[in-house]
Amino acid sequence: MPHIDYYFSTISPFSYLAGTRMEEIAGKHGVSVTYKPYDLMAAFPRTGGTPPAERFEGRLVYRLQLLARTAKKLGMPINLKPAHFPTNAAPSSYAIIAAQSAGGGDMAALTHGILRACWAEEKDIAQDDVIRDCLSAAGFDPSLADSGLLAGAETYATNLEDAVSHGVFGSPFYITDGDERFWGQDSLEDLDLHLSGKL
Repeated sequence: MPHIDYYFSTISPFSYLAGTRMEEIAGKHGVSVTYKPYDLMAAFPRTGGTPPAERFEGRLVYRLQLLARTAKKLGMPINLKPAHFPTNAAPSSYAIIAAQSAGGGDMAALTHGILRACWAEEKDIAQDDVIRDCLSAAGFDPSLADSGLLAGAETYATNLEDAVSHGVFGSPFYITDGDERFWGQDSLEDLDLHLSGKL
């Protein structure tokens, strides 16, 4: 079965704006997905990136304008300066890793629910109650927020190393099993065309 490795940060606004389109594309083409949340902030200095707070002012202005335009085009609510950003992405990432391992729920709903909580609902996704609510809403056992923390931490660290070694430098980032790489929510159309054999 064709496969996609999905690298992302749970505090990435562009991953939020991707919505569940990647999962819809994967379903259309019968493609499996492995969710690989990783520490994007730790990856920046290793991959030529710069954390938003350290970027040239002009880039920051453009980023906010691009986010606003993209959200409007997609019909998605967004708070350009959320109350809880940046926050610690590790706890929500551990929960996603645990949920993927446990199974039984909707990974697309969980991942998007966490991203939406940060970027549209003014919630702190580092807080256990927020993570539990997202797990429950996606059909997972909310106790996954507490269990498997050690395994989650180990996988989260491994995902960072995997990301760097596979040339990942942003979020969202999609890699097919043929090593075709797609960066950004605006590359999802190209991903669809590639899986269709048209690109």
